[in-house]
Amino acid sequence: MPVPLFCLATTGQNPTCLLMDGNTERCQVTEIEHCWVPMPDGVRLSARLWLPTRSPAPAIVEYIPYRKRDMVRARDERNHPVFAANGFACVRVDMRGSGDSEGIMRDMYGDEELDDVRHVLAWIAAQEWCNGRIGMMGTSWGGTSALQAAAAGTGLLSAVIAVCATDNRYADDIHHMGGCLLTDSIEWGATLPAILALPPAPASDPDGWRERWLERLEQIEFPLFHWIEHETRDSYWRHGSVCETPGTFDCPVLAIGGWADRYSNTVMNLLTDNPAIAWGIVGPWGHHYPDHGTPGPAIGFQQEALRWWDRWLRDTDNGVDTEPRLRVWCGDFQTPADFIGQRNGRWLELAHWPPEATGSSARLELRPGSGLTRVDRGYVELPGDLRVGLAAGDTGYFGRPGGLPLEQTSEDARSLVIDSEPLETARCLVGCAVIELRLRVDQLPAQLVVRINDVAPDGQVMRVVYRISNLALDVDDQPLAEGSAAGERRLLVRLPNAAHRFAPGHRIRVALSSSYWPLVWPSASNRGCEVDPDSLVLQLPLVADGREPDSSPFADSAVAPPFDAVSINTRIRRGLETEGPVIVNWWQQPLAMTVHPGAGLEFGAESSAEHRIDVDDPLSADSRFEHRLVAHYGQRRFETLGCARVRASRECFFVTGSLRVFEKGELIFSREWSRDIARSYG
Repeated sequence: MPVPLFCLATTGQNPTCLLMDGNTERCQVTEIEHCWVPMPDGVRLSARLWLPTRSPAPAIVEYIPYRKRDMVRARDERNHPVFAANGFACVRVDMRGSGDSEGIMRDMYGDEELDDVRHVLAWIAAQEWCNGRIGMMGTSWGGTSALQAAAAGTGLLSAVIAVCATDNRYADDIHHMGGCLLTDSIEWGATLPAILALPPAPASDPDGWRERWLERLEQIEFPLFHWIEHETRDSYWRHGSVCETPGTFDCPVLAIGGWADRYSNTVMNLLTDNPAIAWGIVGPWGHHYPDHGTPGPAIGFQQEALRWWDRWLRDTDNGVDTEPRLRVWCGDFQTPADFIGQRNGRWLELAHWPPEATGSSARLELRPGSGLTRVDRGYVELPGDLRVGLAAGDTGYFGRPGGLPLEQTSEDARSLVIDSEPLETARCLVGCAVIELRLRVDQLPAQLVVRINDVAPDGQVMRVVYRISNLALDVDDQPLAEGSAAGERRLLVRLPNAAHRFAPGHRIRVALSSSYWPLVWPSASNRGCEVDPDSLVLQLPLVADGREPDSSPFADSAVAPPFDAVSINTRIRRGLETEGPVIVNWWQQPLAMTVHPGAGLEFGAESSAEHRIDVDDPLSADSRFEHRLVAHYGQRRFETLGCARVRASRECFFVTGSLRVFEKGELIFSREWSRDIARSYG
């Protein structure tokens, strides 16, 4: 029996937005600001609904912890009113312990979170406004949750759209790369508690919101400890990673990513593991829905999504299932800058992925160059300059202006550089490049950083793709067998997927170093590794069945429903300072507010980071992040401030954090965390 809706506000909506697949009449839409979705243990999750007048209808659900009431309200209103006006019932659910929902969230992708989504889907299927056909979508955490639900075999999903999601929580997420700790993990360690510590909106539960809020605060945890203490790809990271169970999706999946995003590797991984029911799109943008994707060109996500939903939720024969398996933006050389509005390049369509075996790779002969001086052939010490990485930009382009990689000449001057001859014909890298080389490791831990760069005839250098490898771990991010780590070995480095065209006259450059600060936490020693440059072989995947369409295969991104949000943004500030041998790298995102006059609320965020290191001492590394959130509901004003800091010795990471919560400017809650975590492989 359907659970009755608890409705705070119901308004007739008639968004002036696109119509798809022969619809001649927009659906009137009823918006329900808040209703409860009961879980078997008595916890209630909060949902926001957009219901078309034509019912029962197929349903689309988005399940995330990012506060439907305020934090991502503007983003929700770009998508769900469009889908509802086209006849889909839309459901936006706050996860347990977040936003307006009840319960406690202790960490990401916990057992309760994965169980709750099954009950959410079952609840939706039982509602009188749902015809039993359900799709699930989301970006980042939401996209990953959609993949997890599809792989769990619930039998309740008909289709999924996963944007900027991960199939591998260890290797392709915000926490680690190649077995090395990302400082992004520290930033997220400051941010997540600040999000969870904000109260439910008082209007969602007028009599009980404050009691629930204080209970949530008393039980809030600091999951950064877990992310650092699990140094290798163990059961903690395998849990929730759909790559662990390839081929288990029980519905079609559209995976969308961006080359400027940390998570872009996922799209091709999913197509490889699920070739019969997965399709992929990868554009030039960062960690965004692609209708707001930067760098551009952005695409019409709503139009693409509606075609997908019409095919799999309505059985409309619109050709979606006969389209190319993979559509990617193949970039050209472009003068690097910290912000780029539009990328150079073109769309490439591939009928199959993985590509056909014929002509699938080419081996390029490279030669040592760019300042490499040696008398005898053989091994060369890998440069240990801790300044390599200062021009790297952000690990994942999460929307902060100024986060793209800069021109790489200064990085290459401090690295071991090996170049190709100027290319006589263009070479297109599409997929995963592989580098083979011979190295000798005298002591561990040690890192190997590999960058593939595009060197223009005028000497400008653009980074194309990079990979960090922890030499104490094997290719599966597990500890090497005792006694096999040190000494001489041959290494196979698989770089993340990429799509880039190296033009005639350009050189392909491989740059090697032993650190990439401040993106990656440095090894306890940045010395002790030698490389034989003459052993290096680069394999570039070449695509046999790719084609360039005559025009963009996607609709324009300009269509969106009207809503009353007004954003007040400020440009990020960045700095690089030196204090003798100490380099201080910092950035600050001043307070950026979004005002929703019709909903009577304002929401804002500001962040800052500081990375310090003595260039002669990798053990001096010190990273600090602060993240502040502001939520105003009329006269009710709330603020949270999350902080995280990491330092290290050879044996331990020293991890500290704090959380402060304010109501009307007065401190009402504070908590400090501190833990020394054993450092075994970093």
